[in-house]
Amino acid sequence: MLVTVTLLLCVLGGQALDLLRATSGVPPPVPRVYCWCSSFPNVTLCSWPEPSHCPPTHYVATYSERHGQPIIEKCHLIPPSPSSSSSSSSSSSSQQWHCQLPNLKLLTDYIINITAVHSGGSSSYLSSFMLEDIVKPDPPVDVRVSSRNTRNLLVQWSPPSTWTNLHIFPLKYQIMYQWENKGIASSVNLGPFESAQVELKGLSPGREYLFQVCAKELLDLGKCSNWSSPVNITLPRTKP
Repeated sequence: MLVTVTLLLCVLGGQALDLLRATSGVPPPVPRVYCWCSSFPNVTLCSWPEPSHCPPTHYVATYSERHGQPIIEKCHLIPPSPSSSSSSSSSSSSQQWHCQLPNLKLLTDYIINITAVHSGGSSSYLSSFMLEDIVKPDPPVDVRVSSRNTRNLLVQWSPPSTWTNLHIFPLKYQIMYQWENKGIASSVNLGPFESAQVELKGLSPGREYLFQVCAKELLDLGKCSNWSSPVNITLPRTKP
């Protein structure tokens, strides 16, 4: 005999709602979905990991305007690539699903619904968002650090190539640099900077520094990117 169970875990009020609908057996876990806009306003993605140790699972991904016409659009689903497979059983090696949300409008509330379905039942993740709140550029690239003398450094970088509307929606940047002194780790955050380079003065000769840069939309939409790949440099102790 089929048993139907519906469990509401969180009420939707501008936030997330996890909804389980099990018809029999054990339903799949609620997808852990993260959505972001990597190139405002044209490139919006949502991603979630494929759960390990589950029966074969397929997904239904849709979105709609929260207060507009009741038109439900399908996301373009992108399954994990074969290269993301791992022989490790660790959950950290889970493959990632993605879905693309094209042509979103500015200043509009949307609802995203990702439903996982397998032989044991189904589970759904729902969340509401505005495009402006989920802006998150990719990290800056080509970070370069060069010494001017024993105390000054020049840090340069390039904007992420995925941010395609730089002339309309400029970016600003923050720099984080770290060092160790007698076994004690220290760090400093600087910025924001609108240019793609900055000269740092008054540093310590002979000390090794690690630099990273993050990017954010100029008017503070959304979040700063992840930090760029670290770059190390040791200042010379004497002038060249």
